[in-house]
Amino acid sequence: MPIAQAVREALASSSLIRRMFEEGNELKKKYSPVFDFSIGNPDLEPPGAFHRVFTQLAQEDLRGSHGYMPNAGFPEVREALAKKASRDHHCTVPPSHIIMAVGAAGGLNVVFKSILNPGDEVIVPTPYFMEYRAYAANHGGRLIEVPSGPGFNLNMGAIEGALSERTAAVLINSPHNPTGRIYSEKEITALADPLRRHGKKSGRYPYLVADEPYREIVYGGTAVPPVLSAYEESIAVTSYSKSLSLPGERIGYIALGPGAGSPDDTLGALIYATRVLGFVNAPALMQRIVARLTEERVAVEVYARRRDAFKEVLNSAGIDYVEPEGAFYIFAKVPGKEPADDRAFSDCLKRRLILGVGGSSFMAPGWIRFAYCVDEDLIRSSAPAFKAAMEEWTGLSGA
Repeated sequence: MPIAQAVREALASSSLIRRMFEEGNELKKKYSPVFDFSIGNPDLEPPGAFHRVFTQLAQEDLRGSHGYMPNAGFPEVREALAKKASRDHHCTVPPSHIIMAVGAAGGLNVVFKSILNPGDEVIVPTPYFMEYRAYAANHGGRLIEVPSGPGFNLNMGAIEGALSERTAAVLINSPHNPTGRIYSEKEITALADPLRRHGKKSGRYPYLVADEPYREIVYGGTAVPPVLSAYEESIAVTSYSKSLSLPGERIGYIALGPGAGSPDDTLGALIYATRVLGFVNAPALMQRIVARLTEERVAVEVYARRRDAFKEVLNSAGIDYVEPEGAFYIFAKVPGKEPADDRAFSDCLKRRLILGVGGSSFMAPGWIRFAYCVDEDLIRSSAPAFKAAMEEWTGLSGA
């Protein structure tokens, strides 16, 4: 039987990350070691407090604890996470402005279902996580790509130039996948200005949607600036996939900024979308667990050591990169003359059993992303393979 044409087209260009992940599994059946830096699947175990709370709640026999609750989530959970969102974003987020979500991906789909009309546009700086395109298309929208500025900072002129009467939202991701950049408070504050000007001129204030699953994974005392207090029509979407190493549990939340206009309409739409998209509600047990772990996070210092180890490996091989400020990715520049071919470089690395994801998958040709959520020993032992690959690449490319 035929499948939907849009799905057929999407499958033809399906996520290279997933394909690399599957290819890595096949290589591991034949070779050892395989230096698989392709997918951001956190390998650290959740903190000990998670296991204690999980065990305690799983053994309780409270009536109704595994039944339906309001679609937005348990009231006591929303209250606990409103306090966390308030601390993170330097404002008072009411509990009613928290909607529990099935991970950040589920949360973004709920947001786009709630705010997009057919043909509406979502502006996103390049590079970006490629699934964003599908999330917008799921709800009749389309992604409008704008180039980043030097150092992958926000390009205010490009964003303002892309605003139109169809702009429903600007989507940002900080700490950033794939670059590891953290947008500064100055950048976030500056971004609010063109959005306000556009809203005043057009009568439609675009939402600023912040995808923040890596908010807790930062280095060197760096803080992720607040978004909800920087611009009135703002929405933060986050999850515990990275901060507590719970990607398989699919738990996160949406926070609507306290200054949003017509909040009852927006909140009603978010709750409705949660229901009709088939999520119904976020997982009950995980809701209750994360509400007790708002101050917990994985051992970020382990990721910091791995980042430093990866920097040493790339420095030794002569490969330039963007300094990661957060998340657990390092975005490396493909060596050689412009335009550099990231697919060819990926193939060269693969011959040395090194797996990364070419920047073309993130709309950034000439770069390659390595995920360092793997054992530090594997990172360090990849150094000879990187050097051998660079020798081969230099001969192939004339770099």
